Amino acid sequence: MVEKLSPPSLAKLTVESFIKNNTLPDAGNYKVVDVETEKAGVFVCVKTKDGNLRGCIGTILPTKETIEEEIIQNAVSACSKDNRFVPVDQSELDNLVYSVDVLQTPVQISNISELDPHVYGIIVRSNSGKQALLLPALDGIDTIETQIAVTKRKGGIPLEEPVTIYKFRVDRYTQKDQ
Repeated sequence: MVEKLSPPSLAKLTVESFIKNNTLPDAGNYKVVDVETEKAGVFVCVKTKDGNLRGCIGTILPTKETIEEEIIQNAVSACSKDNRFVPVDQSELDNLVYSVDVLQTPVQISNISELDPHVYGIIVRSNSGKQALLLPALDGIDTIETQIAVTKRKGGIPLEEPVTIYKFRVDRYTQKDQ
């Protein structure tokens, strides 16, 4: 029987299974609810209950056959491979909350007036091949200029360097049982 879970619940189950037992849930045993697509890029963010980020990693476009596989892969990466943080430890598990952003297909913009940091995430790409992504609706990112500057900095792209910008919307799923 296939168990139905919210995207954050699948992320939580994955992280706890990975940290406690070094195992992963079988994606075929789960179906995420309220997600309209079978395949998509997905970002999984892990935070402490007081709001501190512990890891956030994802994929811009789908790399797996199902959204469930994508969530499982990125949940493991968020808790163990985000190089900004030490890997999550078992002692932290009770103090963590999860969110999952399902990305819609990015669209190249022709003018920054098409952006709104509260609505759209962005991807910036430099001619030298550097790239960075910033999700929408982040605390402290209230202007287009700030969004572009933070994204460039995240990608190691000098502020003055020209970039191609893509915008995308997300469907954000946050953990309800905090």
